[in-house]
This record gives sequence, C-alpha cells and structure tokens, in this order.
Amino acid sequence: MILFGASGHSKVVLDILISKGVKVNTILDDDPQTKEIFGVEVKKTLGIDRNDTAIISIGNNMTRKIISEKYNFEYVIAVHPNAAVSEFSKIGCGTVIMANASINPDVKIGKHCIVNTGAVIEHDCILEDYVHVSPNASLAGNVSVGEGSHIGIGAAVIQGIKIGKWATIGAGTVIINNVPDFATIVGNPGKVIKIKDLKI
Repeated sequence: MILFGASGHSKVVLDILISKGVKVNTILDDDPQTKEIFGVEVKKTLGIDRNDTAIISIGNNMTRKIISEKYNFEYVIAVHPNAAVSEFSKIGCGTVIMANASINPDVKIGKHCIVNTGAVIEHDCILEDYVHVSPNASLAGNVSVGEGSHIGIGAAVIQGIKIGKWATIGAGTVIINNVPDFATIVGNPGKVIKIKDLKI
C-alpha cells in the first residue's frame, strides 16, 4: 500500500489507514519536502510498481485527475471509522471519507473524491469523479455535483440543485440555484463572481 502525495492531506489519509490497521509502505511525491510522515518514508516518484494498491493523497482535484490517469495503480477506498456511511451508498475507487462525515442512502460518489471532516451528503446525491466536499459542508437530498468541483468549508446546498463540472463553491456559500460549469460562486445567496477558462 502506498500514498501518492506528501501534503497535509496525506497526514489525514494516513491517519485513517493507520486507525484501520492498514500498513502503508511508502509515500511517493514528485518533490518531497519531508523525509517521513508518522514514521512512513517519503520517496521521490521513481520506479513505481504499478501493482501496488494506492490512494492519491493530494487535495487539489485537477492534480488527482492527472495522477490517476498517469499511474494505473489499484486504487482503494479509505473510510474513517467514525464516518457514517450507508450500506446503500456507492463509493468509487480512490475516494476518501473523513471523520464524522455522513453519507446517506442511495448516494453515488465517483472516483478519487474527498468527503472531508463532518461533511453531510444526503440521500440520492451524486458526486462525479474528483469532487471535494470540504469540512462541515452539507448537501441536501438529490444534489448532483459535476466532475472536479469543490464545495467550500461550511457551504450549504439546498435539495435538488445541479452543480456543474469544475465549479468552486466558496466557504460558507449558500446555494439555492443551479451552478454552471467552471463557475466560482460566493455569498448568501450564492452569486457567480467568475467563470474559469479551463481546458479539460
């Protein structure tokens, strides 16, 4: 088992794995700034064994997408023991669920997502690949979130909303209308402040 990325986010992922008795052999990083995290050696990304099981422990959504497409590891899921995850939900490979998160029935979460500490994903929500729901953000029922979007800390999304791909929802924002692709939204109620020019 390896982690790819030696950032602050990797500390949280490593803590989850250690708490579940999973042995992590190595943390890989393209530009390591430390030699070890919690006793696990950090190595520069060289000579990768693609048969390893792995989690990409990097918070940036686009970077996770690039790495997942470059390295064909056997990606696994990490769920904190204090998270509440319905047995009637579906979670994609490489996704991490942090402490005190709640994932309710008929939720579908894609690959390489992050559901951060204390986040709430209510019934029938759909999160596409590479989404990050930040700490204490809440999605009411039947919300869909497009690929690569980031829901900021403490944000609230009412039921039935559709959030486009690669959108950014600012911290504390209240979403009561659908959000277009690539939009950055802030405020209460949320308003578009810019549309990103991304080449996806």
